[in-house]
Amino acid sequence: MLAGLAGDGTAHAALLRALLTPLRSFFRRRLGGRDDDVEDLVQETLIAVHQRRATYDPARPLGAWVYAIARYKLIDRYRRSGRTTALDDLPELADEFAFDEASDARSDVDRLLDTIPEKQAAVLRATRLEGLSTAEAAERLGIGESDVKVSAHRGLKALAARVKDGWR
Repeated sequence: MLAGLAGDGTAHAALLRALLTPLRSFFRRRLGGRDDDVEDLVQETLIAVHQRRATYDPARPLGAWVYAIARYKLIDRYRRSGRTTALDDLPELADEFAFDEASDARSDVDRLLDTIPEKQAAVLRATRLEGLSTAEAAERLGIGESDVKVSAHRGLKALAARVKDGWR
């Protein structure tokens, strides 16, 4: 996406091709066996991704941005057809809302981590968010294991203070 935004047409085309399979899967799960509708929605979503690519915020996950567009395309299709959702579909819809909430939470965590020193934030991202061990984080970040432990401790302490102070 970033290369496409920088003007690399080949990268942009590769991105659109790479989105085909996940989008088809997303729409098939929601539409059942209506392959024509699935393909129509995939194409509508790819067109929207292309047309709205300038609105993408590189600080946010690309997947969340694409799936938000896909979800809105699906909602538009439901509205045009007058379709309503049966009560049996509520667990699936709840999962979609949970995805949105998780995406919002991730954004909040990223913004909160941006308020502490870069090294502490990098250590917390590696150890707490990505699940790396102390040794793995130390190797990736090019620092010692004790430095990872100290930075994690100080970073968590700083985050706790910000949350306690009513960060927003």
